[in-house]
Amino acid sequence: MVVDYTHPSAVNANVAAYAAANLSFVVGTTGGDEAAMRATVADGAASTAYALIAPNMGKQIVALQAALEAAAATFPGAFAGYTLSVTESHQSHKADTSGTAKANVAAFSALGAPLPVDAIVKVRVPADQVGEMGVPEAALSGHAFHTYRLVSGDGSVRFELQHNVCGRSVYAEGTVDACVFLAQRRAGGDAVRVYNMIDVLRAGEMS
Repeated sequence: MVVDYTHPSAVNANVAAYAAANLSFVVGTTGGDEAAMRATVADGAASTAYALIAPNMGKQIVALQAALEAAAATFPGAFAGYTLSVTESHQSHKADTSGTAKANVAAFSALGAPLPVDAIVKVRVPADQVGEMGVPEAALSGHAFHTYRLVSGDGSVRFELQHNVCGRSVYAEGTVDACVFLAQRRAGGDAVRVYNMIDVLRAGEMS
């Protein structure tokens, strides 16, 4: 089994190679063409590999993402008239906009507060990360700070949601769980061969 944390420019070619070699894989790299990755191992594809593809491997963050998606499905338009702003900060070498931020923006859009993906503010300059986002200097090389703000049309109501991660241990733990989950599905010969981290959470298979 292969674990891929590479680069948006490389990940799709990598996945094609894994699938061609029938190597099952877990992908945490963001910024690639996820639909194309899934198609390489979808039903009817030539490869017999199993895959788990997710923009975030942090289990608690994924749970929050799933909760927002559930709220959007249950209460569509609940935040109509509100303005959404999103700021995300990651280590300076992260090339793409956070996949988690994109997923959460989609949920907020369904809740009635749309925001174009290109309006997500990316903070990649270390001085700004420390001064504006409050990132500890020790975490500059590995962090994920997100702030989502919703303000009513008249400015009288304001919501703010943050999830801030220092280091990479939460992602490492989730990646191990993803590998175990995928290995079990492969060993059992499951008909479904493409998964995400929400599938891991629903299965309750977390260390």
